[in-house]
Amino acid sequence: MMRIGYAAGAWDLFHIGHLNILRHARENCDRLIVGVVDDAMLLRAKGRTPIVPTAERAEIVRSLSIVDAVFIETQPDKVETWREVGFTHFFKGDDWRGTRKGVQLEQSFRAVGVEVVYFPYTTHTSSTRLRTALELLERPVPAP
Repeated sequence: MMRIGYAAGAWDLFHIGHLNILRHARENCDRLIVGVVDDAMLLRAKGRTPIVPTAERAEIVRSLSIVDAVFIETQPDKVETWREVGFTHFFKGDDWRGTRKGVQLEQSFRAVGVEVVYFPYTTHTSSTRLRTALELLERPVPAP
């Protein structure tokens, strides 16, 4: 049976943590489809737009040799995404394991026969940390 993997994310300010998740995903499936959450959905979910727009984030992810296809996510229901994409395994960082969202995700996917697989989350790097660092760099330096 072919293992079709799906890894969804914003992939904003693409960094080593993102690459680690996608490398792990590639090692655990025959075909890897990567979901790129669109700008409007990120604004609704996180209250801010990404720094890099959807089309550019999708192109960055699409250019990776380990990625077979990219799917732009425009709605938050992962089971609906599964209906559209047709994956057998859903990959997520282990920062979701045991959380309310993670447990709900596992239950929803178990009902349709999709396995949720967690990979180590890279704690020292995140898009949020990168965004904060960029904001600090943009602040004016007070005159001496």
